[in-house]
Amino acid sequence: MRCLASRPAASHVPEPQGSGQRAAMDLAPLEGSYLELLHSNVDPLHLYQIYDQMDLTGEEEIELCSEPDTDTINCDQFSRLLCEMEGDEETREAYANIAELDQYVFQDAQLEGLSKDLFIEHIGAEEGFGESAESLAEAEQRAQKRCFSEEYPADSKQRKLAHPSRPSPSGSALPSGCLRLLSTLPQGLWQISGAGTELSSVLIYHGELPQAAPGLPLSGPAVHSLPKSPDRPGSTSPFAPSAADLPSMPEPALTSRVNTAEYATSSSPCQVSPEVSIKLPKWPETVEKFRRSLQDSYQAEPAGPGGPLVEMELVRARLEKGSNKSQERELATPDWGERQPVRGGLAEVLRAARDRRRPRETQVIAVLGKAGLGKSRWAREVSRAWACGRLPQYDFVFYVPCHCLDRLGETCCLRDLLCPAGLRPLAADDEVFSYVVRRPDRVLLILDAFEELEAQDGLLYSPCGSLSLEPCSLQGLLAGLFQQKLLRGCTLLLTARPRGRLAQSLSKADAIFEVTGFSEKQAQTYVRRYFEGAAVGRDEALALVENQPFLMSHWHSPALCWATCQLTQALVEQGADTQLPCTLTGLYVGLLGPAARDSPPGALAGLARLAWEQGRKHQSILQEDQFPSTEARAWAVSQGLVQPVPGATGAQMAFSSFPLQCFLGALWLAQCSDVRDKEIPQYLALTPRKKRPYDNWLEGMPRFLAGLVFQPCAHCLGALVGPAPATVAGRKQKVLTRYLQRLQPGTLRAGKLLELLHCAHETQELGIWQHVTCQLPVCLSFVGTRLTPPDVHILARALEAAGQHFSLDLRKTAIEPSGLGSLVGLSCVTYFRAALSDTRVLWESLKRCGETQLLQAAEDKFTIEPFKAKSLKDVEDLGNLVQTQRLSSSAEDRAGALPAVRDLKKLEFALGPILGPQAFPKLASFLPAFSSLQHLDLDSLSENKIGDEGVSQLSAIFPQLKVLETLNLSQNSITDVGACKLAEALPSLATSLLRLSLYNNYICDVGARSLARVLPDMVSLRVMDVQFNKFTATGAQQLAASLQKCPHVETLAMWTPTIPFGVQEHLQQLDARISLR
Repeated sequence: MRCLASRPAASHVPEPQGSGQRAAMDLAPLEGSYLELLHSNVDPLHLYQIYDQMDLTGEEEIELCSEPDTDTINCDQFSRLLCEMEGDEETREAYANIAELDQYVFQDAQLEGLSKDLFIEHIGAEEGFGESAESLAEAEQRAQKRCFSEEYPADSKQRKLAHPSRPSPSGSALPSGCLRLLSTLPQGLWQISGAGTELSSVLIYHGELPQAAPGLPLSGPAVHSLPKSPDRPGSTSPFAPSAADLPSMPEPALTSRVNTAEYATSSSPCQVSPEVSIKLPKWPETVEKFRRSLQDSYQAEPAGPGGPLVEMELVRARLEKGSNKSQERELATPDWGERQPVRGGLAEVLRAARDRRRPRETQVIAVLGKAGLGKSRWAREVSRAWACGRLPQYDFVFYVPCHCLDRLGETCCLRDLLCPAGLRPLAADDEVFSYVVRRPDRVLLILDAFEELEAQDGLLYSPCGSLSLEPCSLQGLLAGLFQQKLLRGCTLLLTARPRGRLAQSLSKADAIFEVTGFSEKQAQTYVRRYFEGAAVGRDEALALVENQPFLMSHWHSPALCWATCQLTQALVEQGADTQLPCTLTGLYVGLLGPAARDSPPGALAGLARLAWEQGRKHQSILQEDQFPSTEARAWAVSQGLVQPVPGATGAQMAFSSFPLQCFLGALWLAQCSDVRDKEIPQYLALTPRKKRPYDNWLEGMPRFLAGLVFQPCAHCLGALVGPAPATVAGRKQKVLTRYLQRLQPGTLRAGKLLELLHCAHETQELGIWQHVTCQLPVCLSFVGTRLTPPDVHILARALEAAGQHFSLDLRKTAIEPSGLGSLVGLSCVTYFRAALSDTRVLWESLKRCGETQLLQAAEDKFTIEPFKAKSLKDVEDLGNLVQTQRLSSSAEDRAGALPAVRDLKKLEFALGPILGPQAFPKLASFLPAFSSLQHLDLDSLSENKIGDEGVSQLSAIFPQLKVLETLNLSQNSITDVGACKLAEALPSLATSLLRLSLYNNYICDVGARSLARVLPDMVSLRVMDVQFNKFTATGAQQLAASLQKCPHVETLAMWTPTIPFGVQEHLQQLDARISLR
């Protein structure tokens, strides 16, 4: 087939002459670029005329008949045209290029007032149209009066801008040339859209529309047509077939002007009948049936056993390079003030990456979070929201749990991926699948728990099938999605753990979000809703929970919050004067103890073995034949330990929560005699192993294992599996005791140290707890390690039990302000460091709450020593801190500066060559506030380039930096002008400055002479570095002569390539203090 040429002609197209006449046109092949087409003298309307006359015949081309006096659409030919387009990649690319050209023209500032029907008009089946109305006779009369030579000026470019007869599409008048869809069209409805433009849809209806009575004029949406050809008053399309192709259609009714507010009348002798409203079908019947069944299945899925539904908050996230040498990237840990919560809910998540992608490109969105925080439940809520009509931008939403994909076999096709066997209530036939493939931009594909896939390695580079019907491996299908060879233009939503094998695939994501769990307010809402319909009193349950703050700190996890509410409800219903356990191990022992007493023999042990084996495979799904017996399966279902997988067949079951699977896996290790005792320490995953490291997929298992092994057997392990298997735990307890006592907490990384504290707490052994806490290092740094509420709680307990003073570095930990306040308020914490913005939020919160003593302690203990500014935000936060007055009630303290500002001794500025010159003036404006500043480092590996202007600003405040000892101005693009300014101001630092570096600047002989003149006055200077500058032997000799007058200077480094080597050696022989390194 042929379309608009992508390369315009360089030859001139002659202007039309006469009324409705046009001169002969040069039909030579068009050459050039799109930009040349836009700036050429060729009128876009002439292009349609040219291609009206082109020979459309050929072996691989589609015949499109055209007659100059009719304006109709041959639906048979158009249908064949669309079928050819579906299977021809080159044709789709050609039309995509036309769409991009169309978008480029419409965004031109000079064409703002021009009607958008210059190339192709835009209609929508569900959008409103123009407000003006004209009868058919008026339309024909106006079309006959319209003359090409009178409508357009002589100059072709002026014709594009000067268009007095065409109203703007934004106005109230309807653009010229509208088609009405009539019931006599013999074929079905097609819906065509243009990616990358504002073209929504063009409708062509097949078959007969319902009508009130035969012969009645029908009213429908106005179809904005293509611009009229100048010499064919009735033509509105460059591909206009004859009226003979549309049988039974009265020719006067082929074209008309219509309006949504007023029905147009027909020129036929039929009488005017009452208004008839017709609703065009949007999808074929089979497509609509499949879509309805899909929506019904999503709405019928149960909410799950996780208790009441509470909307969780997502935050925008980013990836950063990991600490190891691999190419995998990790989820970055921002400060609390840097978090970007998603305020717009689900709509903002799905809209996040749309601005970044180009037209017809796949949009990849990743939602990450640790296990048990509710990612899968959130993904199912997305599909349920579409089923309820809250996502109208998608025709289809396919929710696919990734555990269903590993059973597809060696070869499968795209249809198997979208509709796995047993997951969809109705199979997608050829017509449905063809519709989905034809409109990928209207498809949302959700791949839940992506880390469970076995075929996800190397998806960005693996070979893949390019055709949707071509069978290939599962890895090939996934590679086709990520490489945009399949369903190009769809929206791909992934949910996964942040540190799985997803790292390479995540680099393809256009937007990344993180599920952080419940906030304190959301957890309170969850608990309140949980006990609203319960028989027990909510106040009694809340009072019971408040007595165990350790369990309350785990409420950020929906799964643990649900488990706590379950056990609380059971204890309140018993009515006994009991307390909640103080460990997670005790929590799940309390939940499973009553169920274990009524279990079939070996049922709990068999379920624990399944939990461990599936965890080693990175899976949580159980098949029906994996259970020890039918009775064991029925017992597990009745006790709520396992549940049917939502949307899957009844043969598949899943553990009710991830923490429960971790507990059952630890239970198997604690009572199993097949696991050797000396292998138990490796499952705590505290120390790295070079050979065969343990893959800690069951993240919560080490804590449960320590609790089950050390807690009293009668009330813990023996209550679950009986006394006989529990005797095995005695030997394992001795092995773990020796292992924990040999550990040195000071050598562990921050994350492993926190895990050790949790394991020691779960043991409830006083000796192990004291051994761990007493060996904590005095300076604890958690930079880059996420501190969750349970981590903050257990860290506070460990610091109190240690009996010594600590300093904490809590930057880049995402610690909540409430948790920061609890650590700062400890008497054993003497200094702490946190993000400047987070600290200010804490101070303001404490002042509002009236906690004066804690506020004063937070101000006195806060430090920023040393401070390194690496971004504009760092400079702004530092300036805000300088301007912040003390908020404590003491008038004497409020009068002075904050201790953090007053005591700062070292300040580094490393913003680089672009941001450095912008941010330095602001830094210089508040530098005098740091009265104790001794080290000012303005050097950066990428060069700050503050220049002569920055040096001039810095020199002006030298008199206020009275204790400055080190000044590093290396690599800052300083010339002679800056060196002279610096030399004039250096005497202000004569008694304090010890080290001055001007390495790698542009100082010439003039600047060297200025520095040599001031050098004898710097009585405290010991080291001066002027290497790699531009001064010659003259400047070097002046510096060497000045050095003879400075016995206090120890080193003068001044090697530079502009000084002859012989001169340098001679100067060094004269004075050994000159360094040529």
